[in-house]
Amino acid sequence: MIAEIKKYTKALYAGKSLVYPADTIWGLGCDATNQEAVNKIFALKNRPKNKPLIALVANIDMLRRYVETVPENINELLQSDRPTTIVYPNGKGLAKGVISGNGSVALRIPKPCFALDLISEYGKPLVSTSANLSGEPIPATYNEIDPYILAQVDETVPLDKDKVARVPSQVLQVMPDGSVQQLR
Repeated sequence: MIAEIKKYTKALYAGKSLVYPADTIWGLGCDATNQEAVNKIFALKNRPKNKPLIALVANIDMLRRYVETVPENINELLQSDRPTTIVYPNGKGLAKGVISGNGSVALRIPKPCFALDLISEYGKPLVSTSANLSGEPIPATYNEIDPYILAQVDETVPLDKDKVARVPSQVLQVMPDGSVQQLR
């Protein structure tokens, strides 16, 4: 597994896109700080620019580098057995499209999986959007990923191809006053 991590870390440094198994679904991603790479993900998915992308971070320390304020109850918010994406009001240091037009950013710390190992080694957030064309169904398995996506993406991580996708993460939003609202 270490060889795979090193290979895909190099791909991220080179601005490449990946299809990879996450803890929730088959993800399509890139370095969330690389504007050119993020633009490629939008084009590949045919995704509207006003629909921001989620990014994965390795831990709370990494999270703190990409948001202005981390809620005091962050550990409680992340205690759920279900993967949890949190929308923070003020992101920083990430590409446009990961940071939305209003400045907010959706970040998640994945449960232990290949994606978490990759992010930990890479040291920067990874875009994590479903490996489908915008508006199309989310693929439950690797074999359901649209051939167009597989042909256009730079790298495909050949792990867990038999994995069946779980439900996408729940989404919570931290409001400017510090309260939390469930979005999904």
